[in-house]
Amino acid sequence: MSELSAYERLKTVRSNERRRGSEYVNAIFTDTVVLCGDRRYAEDPAVMGGIGYLGDIPVTFIAQDKGFDLPDRMRKHFGCPMPEGYRKALRLMKQAEKFGRPVICFVDTLGAFCGADGEERGQGQAIAENLFEMMGLRVPIITVVIGEGGSGGALALAVADRVYMLENAVYSVITPDGCASIIWKDSSRVEDATDCLHITAEDMVKYHVAEDIIREDFENFGVMCYGIRNRLISDVKALLSLSEKKLLDGRYERFRRIGIYEDGGSAQ
Repeated sequence: MSELSAYERLKTVRSNERRRGSEYVNAIFTDTVVLCGDRRYAEDPAVMGGIGYLGDIPVTFIAQDKGFDLPDRMRKHFGCPMPEGYRKALRLMKQAEKFGRPVICFVDTLGAFCGADGEERGQGQAIAENLFEMMGLRVPIITVVIGEGGSGGALALAVADRVYMLENAVYSVITPDGCASIIWKDSSRVEDATDCLHITAEDMVKYHVAEDIIREDFENFGVMCYGIRNRLISDVKALLSLSEKKLLDGRYERFRRIGIYEDGGSAQ
């Protein structure tokens, strides 16, 4: 696995050269149809969603996308979804539940859009509704953190039965930049904050936030995505074999395990 430090990984996932969510969708799924809009306000280009085939299994896919060049990144507000992006995601998840389709999510965001526009349109409520509804969604949910998993903006697509992390991906309750500004009143101490927050893929597996780490091989992106595709197919088939009660109970227990640690031999 990666020998990079936590801060080096953070810089890696923020690189403009890193693969975007839409590229994973195009490489892993076939016969895709992109669906737009939240049916309440607008379309959010920072969240790509639709239906397609995972092998021979019809699924719903949802991917956060930071954009490719500067105009595209600005249009997608650098991958920070607006409330309508999360409402679109929820609309597609409820549609998936209606038709019995598994949901596959790809997370890559600094965090939810934090400007006045997002707050005026109910950013916090949109995220909270996703968390609540995903916990009880009656179809399998699998999330892959492909880059940066920032705060509630990432968690709103990650209340899942299985969570995977690319080896250099990061996942954190707050951005290291924000943490440094709050704790030390010094945004230049990002590296110190990164070390303290335990944001690496290894940390996430250790603390039961993620199930496993996926090795990165961007020079052979198609081969890497083929491996991800096969893993997703295997997981989806296993989850589809469960009764609805076992699926939901397993998801509940998964989140109950997060944060359990051992001190002196006893679970806390």
